[in-house]
Amino acid sequence: MLAAGLLLAGCGAQAAPPASDSPSPVPRAGLAALAPCDLLTSVDRSTAGLTSLGKAKTIGTARACDWTETGLFGLTITLDDTTSLADLRTGKGKQLTVGRHQAFEAVDRSAGDGTCAVLLDAGRSASAQVDVSNANFRDTDLACRRAETVAQLIEPKLP
Repeated sequence: MLAAGLLLAGCGAQAAPPASDSPSPVPRAGLAALAPCDLLTSVDRSTAGLTSLGKAKTIGTARACDWTETGLFGLTITLDDTTSLADLRTGKGKQLTVGRHQAFEAVDRSAGDGTCAVLLDAGRSASAQVDVSNANFRDTDLACRRAETVAQLIEPKLP
């Protein structure tokens, strides 16, 4: 009888919603609150063609995360709290808008070197950068497609 009562009591309880691996926007606490390696969920990594976890590193004073797909390409996401997009807009490339962020695609297509970077505005003096280098240093268009895909995946999480 007690077991039946417990079973019936559980029937009226609300079930917890299933866990989701989809990205949810990060509260606007600023770039300093983000960890570069945490910006890509497992679903995001799969979408980007990444099969492994990234490795945290520092580039100057900026925080970064590296992913390497041996024989295919390397990807780095860099979060810089001290350098704005305006400061990074040098050289060849084109203006973009990624989601609600201004961006700049830094690429020299005439070099055909299989590298491309998408730089995103992340506040007054902050930026996020997605760099892709193909292992064979060819197919710059593919490198840019990869960089643009990752930029779109991380953009909702940026301040």
